[in-house]
Amino acid sequence: MTEKLPISLEDVQDAARILDGQIERTPMRLSRTLSAITGATVWIKFENQQFTAAFKERGALNKLARLTDEEKSAGVIAASAGNHAQGVAYHGRRLGIPVTIAMPVTTPFNKVEHTRAFGARVLLEGTTFDEAKAYAQTIREEEGLTWIHPFDDPLIMAGQGTAAIEMFEDGPELDVLVVPIGGGGLISGMATVSKALSPKTKVIGVQAAMYPSMFAAIKGQDSKSGGASIAEGISVKEPGQLTRKVVEELVDEIVLVEEEHLERAITLFADVEKTIAEGAGAAGLAALLAHPEKFAGKTVGLILCGGNIDTRLLASVLTRALVREKRLANIRIIGDDRPGLLALVSKIIGDNGANIMEVAHNRIALDVPAKGAEFDILMETRDAQHTQDIIDALASAGYPPRQN
Repeated sequence: MTEKLPISLEDVQDAARILDGQIERTPMRLSRTLSAITGATVWIKFENQQFTAAFKERGALNKLARLTDEEKSAGVIAASAGNHAQGVAYHGRRLGIPVTIAMPVTTPFNKVEHTRAFGARVLLEGTTFDEAKAYAQTIREEEGLTWIHPFDDPLIMAGQGTAAIEMFEDGPELDVLVVPIGGGGLISGMATVSKALSPKTKVIGVQAAMYPSMFAAIKGQDSKSGGASIAEGISVKEPGQLTRKVVEELVDEIVLVEEEHLERAITLFADVEKTIAEGAGAAGLAALLAHPEKFAGKTVGLILCGGNIDTRLLASVLTRALVREKRLANIRIIGDDRPGLLALVSKIIGDNGANIMEVAHNRIALDVPAKGAEFDILMETRDAQHTQDIIDALASAGYPPRQN
């Protein structure tokens, strides 16, 4: 006999009744452009439109609403890299519950400040989620607080699963549901709903290749997790025990995505959908980019589960995309150190329709003749072919550049 799973469809439906009117019912929309890019029919659930810009509100509210009056009065504590923290803090304040959050010191600044702005006491400890979690347990015991687990709790899992109920109500019949995995709370809730309401829909989980904890656990392998992934929201070294049971039973497959795919997915959400996705929030789309053969020709449901990305990091990702697409190109030119050389090179670049962003002039490099000069020029072009046209024009004029 199959072991009873931690949650059922009825648990998720109960959570949906509690959440009704207290969170955003986020839109589910078809993306024609992303469909053309990926070869799948792509539907997106925009959970970045929650008030705290992430799905974590769902589980947090479902848990907080079920506490006893005594537990509410004493207060709660959670550990989080950001989105769970904000969900607990925001709804804790709404319900009059004192909230303490332990966060890794590596948590993006914007997530720390938003959590504090919701009235929570924030304790920064450790460099990883697991270290912050251990510290939170110490504080919980010392102060008699109620622990609000970020994922390994049936009420949290059921709350997260309400997103899937809305997806199946609002969207078409899905061939595949693609869900990011950190500790496994979101995919546990969503897979529970999917297998009950649409058994034919395949559920595929996505993890960052740097943190393949659930992937390794399901396969009975040692997880070699670590590093500064852009998807810090799913950078979890140890998946939940309860969530693992659900994943083993209900999730069809887990795929891994590299940082490059996560960056490209963030860029596409900004460029195509005009919306902001953090690394974890973009993981579903990253899976389509990394493994197109698995999704080609299928109707796919993605959950853009969070949009809390540091603005400097977002700027860096978008700039790196321009470099990757060769719309920003850095070239080096070595020539005679004489008046007018830079003006001549600049005119060739300008006449060919490119924009010079930066120029560095070096006269003392030892690999340059004593009477020569070296220019590093960063220019903005339309695309890779445009960059090559400018390189050819410079070479024809006697100044063949090297690309850095």
